[in-house]
Amino acid sequence: MATIIDGKALAAKIRSQAKREAEELRAEGVVPGLAVVLVGNDPASRTYVRAKHRDCEECGIPSFDYTLSEQTTQEELLSLLSELNGRSDVAGILVQMPLPDHLDAEAVIAAIDPAKDVDGFHPMNLGKLVRGLPGLRPCTPAGVMRMLEEYGIDPAGKNAVVVGRSSIVGKPMSLMLLAANATVTVAHSGTADVAAACRAADILVVATGRAKMVTADWVKPGAVVIDVGMDRDESGKLCGDVDYAEVEKIAGAITPVPGGVGPMTRAMLMENVVAAARGIEQGC
Repeated sequence: MATIIDGKALAAKIRSQAKREAEELRAEGVVPGLAVVLVGNDPASRTYVRAKHRDCEECGIPSFDYTLSEQTTQEELLSLLSELNGRSDVAGILVQMPLPDHLDAEAVIAAIDPAKDVDGFHPMNLGKLVRGLPGLRPCTPAGVMRMLEEYGIDPAGKNAVVVGRSSIVGKPMSLMLLAANATVTVAHSGTADVAAACRAADILVVATGRAKMVTADWVKPGAVVIDVGMDRDESGKLCGDVDYAEVEKIAGAITPVPGGVGPMTRAMLMENVVAAARGIEQGC
């Protein structure tokens, strides 16, 4: 049976460390505040924002919440970001995605000060990742790398396959694995045989948004399987992109859903806020 990679327990350790560092910052007169901007009434986004607010409370990180109407204009949102960029008590800025269709998400991300971009989505921070330079890293792939480290899984020399090519997970994930000296393949909707690509993986990271897409016959026995998905199955039960019940029988290690990558994403956000407050840029 596979080793279960407990993201929930590791996330608690990371939040505890963030709390200690936030206390140190406050003692130095530095406010490690996080501004969270939510536009519209998307139920999932509201749930995520509430969870982030609870994490901030636990870590002693001041949270400044801005809930804007669905009709907020691009100019109004950019004006708010300009104000937040200039505030000394705001170390990090997070704009909850997705935005309403009439807003230009790329322009919004680019308007955030890269030093306060705790989501790690700004083109400058992604460019630093490409160049192998320190910078604030996207939280989900950074959390995956921390889980591998915690469980003694060294990507060096291994075949790593990332399924999905989003700018939030797939692309930065592939770059972080490459920086850790893995040989990386990115499989996606244009890949001729995704299953064959997956079967070649020593480390398989799946981020497609398709419930239980990866089945046991797609996985090499003994592989490390990281499930980034957060889906609902045919009965409405929360599940991932991997058929956990079957793949867990042959994998060497696997993340559960829930309790795997999800808690780590939020914990790495807290770590990024503390790093931004200190003016410390994260490495790969």
